[in-house]
Amino acid sequence: MTGRVAGKVAFVTGGASGIGHATVRALAREGANVYIADINEDAGQIVADQVGGTFVQLDVTRESAWIEAMNLVGENQPCLDILVNNAGISPHDSMEKFELDQWRHVHSVVSESVALGCKHGLGLLRQSEAGAIVNLSSIAGMIGSSNYASYGAAKAGVRNMTKSVAMLCAERGYPIRANSVHPGSIDTPILDADKAKYGERAITAREQVIPLGRLGQAHEVASAILFLASDEASFITGTELIVDGGFTAR
Repeated sequence: MTGRVAGKVAFVTGGASGIGHATVRALAREGANVYIADINEDAGQIVADQVGGTFVQLDVTRESAWIEAMNLVGENQPCLDILVNNAGISPHDSMEKFELDQWRHVHSVVSESVALGCKHGLGLLRQSEAGAIVNLSSIAGMIGSSNYASYGAAKAGVRNMTKSVAMLCAERGYPIRANSVHPGSIDTPILDADKAKYGERAITAREQVIPLGRLGQAHEVASAILFLASDEASFITGTELIVDGGFTAR
């Protein structure tokens, strides 16, 4: 078998759509045996059938569900080589008007799920010769935004949490690297709410502030994830890879 991640076992959350779907396709194309985890069973199974992977229905906010999912992988594989914590939501809110229940829900889906994935994935990843964790953060986790208060705070948590995991693994001699990917404005279904509310100007307004002059595509983020998951990034841990068309370089 040939490919950049040939023979590796990968687990991708939120794998049924958007960046997760593109990541599943990239990993499978490069030879990985991919577990596609998503709360949407119908869409997830379709993706699994497309790439010859295994679908796992997973509510990433439930610790018991993570335990079951990792047990399933462990019963069928000698180890886990790649864990991609991608599942997330991106509602608008502000510090002035956020609702506490929504704040807690966003943090549960966006950051607590990553913590649970790392916690329960480490046991199987430690059995790998070269394990890799790639956590999806965002440029919203690096810079301020008045309209993404809960989301930005949660994604900032993912950024720092990833560094903590990387240091833990290095200090204990675990063969696991951990890095975060920070997309900017990417043309995925997560933008559908903006499109429905604001129409085409929702897209043009974003494009106007991106130096490259366009939205990113899911496969472009997936390429960054694939690199960090592969042995090509064997000396990279505890850092972040920004995929934003130059937005944060301004």
